[in-house]
Amino acid sequence: MPRSTLAVLAQLLADQEASIVKEWLETLSTGGQLQSGRIREPELRTQCTSFLQGLRTALAQDSNDTAAPAFAPVKQLLADISKSRAIQGFSPTETAMFVFSLKQPLVNAINRSELFAANSLAGVVWQVTLLLDTLGLYTMDEYQKSREQVIIRQQREISELSTPVVKLWDGVLALPLIGTLDSERTQVVMENLLQSIVEQGAEIAIIDITGVPTVDTLTAQHLLKTVAAARLMGADCIVSGIRPQIAQTMVHLGLELNVVSKATLADAFAVALKRLNRTVVSLKTDPRQQA
Repeated sequence: MPRSTLAVLAQLLADQEASIVKEWLETLSTGGQLQSGRIREPELRTQCTSFLQGLRTALAQDSNDTAAPAFAPVKQLLADISKSRAIQGFSPTETAMFVFSLKQPLVNAINRSELFAANSLAGVVWQVTLLLDTLGLYTMDEYQKSREQVIIRQQREISELSTPVVKLWDGVLALPLIGTLDSERTQVVMENLLQSIVEQGAEIAIIDITGVPTVDTLTAQHLLKTVAAARLMGADCIVSGIRPQIAQTMVHLGLELNVVSKATLADAFAVALKRLNRTVVSLKTDPRQQA
């Protein structure tokens, strides 16, 4: 696109900004951007106006290369919009349509304008289309990155919530595990358990795997790492919740945990109390209370 054409296009965006934004908002509204209630019209209008002004500033600097410094503010705005869309739950298509839906209003503005020669309209429209396609794809990429970050954060939060350390008795902690135990989750388990051992001054930690669907070689290694880390902090470990199916699988695989194990959490708790020279007894009922 010739330099003079870029300047003329920037002037067009300035002259017809209001009509372009109005038509753009109508297109977005028809496409369902406002129907879900996740974004309000004033916010959407501000985003449209800011993008159009940023695009005009970049074109006024005689550049249509989106990798050039002139487009840095525009790309940053699109990155922010993509991130907010990902958090608000917009789909990739809805996010990309923010840019792609600008094509028709811009083409209409070019056709209405007398700034371009008739024989150059097709070339201008084609170049504008390519520019918006590039920015639209950039928006998609930023949305995907933001969405992945949201998913990773949610997985981390869920992992932390699903590995609570419970105080059963003075000096006795329980760590009930639910779901698959992978490397990343093992690290969270270790950190939570070790921190609780220090805070509670625990002597025994019961790791309950009743909620772990399967135990393979990798899962056993993760358990052993957790047990070893707890022992370094001065706490003995007991593994509970080994179901018959898991026991058979471990035997077939030749896996050995090298740690005291019990079938249920209650059995493991009884062992822990015995080691601490503690016992639980039933209170004798006063015959006078039964009368």
